[in-house]
Amino acid sequence: MSDLAAEVLALNQKLLNSIVSGDWATYTQLCDPAITCIEPEARGQIVSGLPFHKYYFPEAPVANCKKNVTMCSVNARVVGDVAVLAYIRLTQYVDANGAAQTGAAEETRVWERKAGAWKHVHFHRSPLA
Repeated sequence: MSDLAAEVLALNQKLLNSIVSGDWATYTQLCDPAITCIEPEARGQIVSGLPFHKYYFPEAPVANCKKNVTMCSVNARVVGDVAVLAYIRLTQYVDANGAAQTGAAEETRVWERKAGAWKHVHFHRSPLA
């Protein structure tokens, strides 16, 4: 794996951690303001911009987050100033009954290097049954 691919994968892990912990500040730092997405919450629409995503973040980061997120079967490709990551995202959590659970989704995330910094510009997420 190239150093650039490893760098983008580390940023992507930071992004996923910000999502499961509700850390909006980190999420917005890593994302382009005009980010686009295709995800189940968008109900078949391509959504542009951060306001749609803000709804899913709590007012403050979740203290002692009990979720763990792991990227599996990762494919990373960097071409110039664009990186494309495809992987299975596993999210471990404890449900309301105290039982450990694992959710899975297929994700593709696109990152673009702008002014020397990587920004997350697009993603597509599909849940696994």
